[in-house]
Amino acid sequence: MLRENKSIVERFYSEVVNGGNLALANELMAHDYIEHGNPAGSGIEGFKQFVSGLASAFPDLRITIEELIAEGDKVVARVTVRATHKGTFMGSIPPTGKEVTFTGVDIFQIGDSKIIGRWNQRDLLGLLRQLGVATLPG
Repeated sequence: MLRENKSIVERFYSEVVNGGNLALANELMAHDYIEHGNPAGSGIEGFKQFVSGLASAFPDLRITIEELIAEGDKVVARVTVRATHKGTFMGSIPPTGKEVTFTGVDIFQIGDSKIIGRWNQRDLLGLLRQLGVATLPG
């Protein structure tokens, strides 16, 4: 069961996010999927909208799984995101052409062999600093 849950998450990253196969989200995610950290809202369609927006801003975006831990119905992924900023991001940040690298952690909840929920944390401050739109005092 734990290996199967990890495989679902691996496919999510490799085929849906990195591969751009958004239609596969319908197979891997439950119809009542809840996205706990996605600004586009809950549900599969909200997730697809969010990923499409990211792909417009960062067309070469790639997520690498650094560590994958499964226990019970949860899979935790520690990831590194690499991309080049080539399109408008967050509705107001024009393309900079800068290559960025930042980290994150996702917690997936799996039920009946589908992703039923996800919580995610990304180093958005690190990303915004690399894009040159945020600085720290001092």
